[in-house]
Amino acid sequence: MYSLKNIFFDMDGVITDSEYTYLNSKTEILKEAGFDKDISYQYQFMGTTYEYMWQTMKDELGLPLSIDKYIKLMNHKRKLMIQNDGVKAILGAQDFIKKLSDAGFQMAVASSSPKKDINHVMSSLDLNDHFKYLVSGEEVENSKPAPDVFLLAADLLNSKPEDCVVIEDTKNGVLAGKAAGMYTIGFNNPDYPDQDLSAADQIVTSFKQIPIDQFR
Repeated sequence: MYSLKNIFFDMDGVITDSEYTYLNSKTEILKEAGFDKDISYQYQFMGTTYEYMWQTMKDELGLPLSIDKYIKLMNHKRKLMIQNDGVKAILGAQDFIKKLSDAGFQMAVASSSPKKDINHVMSSLDLNDHFKYLVSGEEVENSKPAPDVFLLAADLLNSKPEDCVVIEDTKNGVLAGKAAGMYTIGFNNPDYPDQDLSAADQIVTSFKQIPIDQFR
């Protein structure tokens, strides 16, 4: 048992089934630019900000366009995918979040995604009322695996890091949670590419494997 008062959720891959839109759109953009990279090349960027991932690819591959243009192109392709598929929740995520909320836990989303994307997903999945704060990677200096976004969430909730738990699905996110000094649960989604979650305090493949009483 752990005495944890606040729970921080990553968004993409933990609350919403959206990682495929990033993986597919970026792979397609690189192919159009003449770089036929396997989709696995994108796994290293899961959990990081748009700016970080595109700056890294620009530096590594010598991409000709500006970071801003690549982000706009990626978002355009993602928007078409989401319009076609809708905003989809990870299996069990909504029920788990509502149960935690009913049990009195304070929660925040702490995501590398832009604030407008976080707002859109939370509204679409009817989850706004369950989170006290929605914290974006845009609001901090350093992207995951740096701990900045989680430390900001803790500060907003007037909480010590040791009183917080992080739920993450990527290597970068797990490393960020641990760097923040928080109990970190690695969510190994069986439908997603394998990530190295070995640094997590606990690894699960379903929200059913996280009893709420565990946090008492």
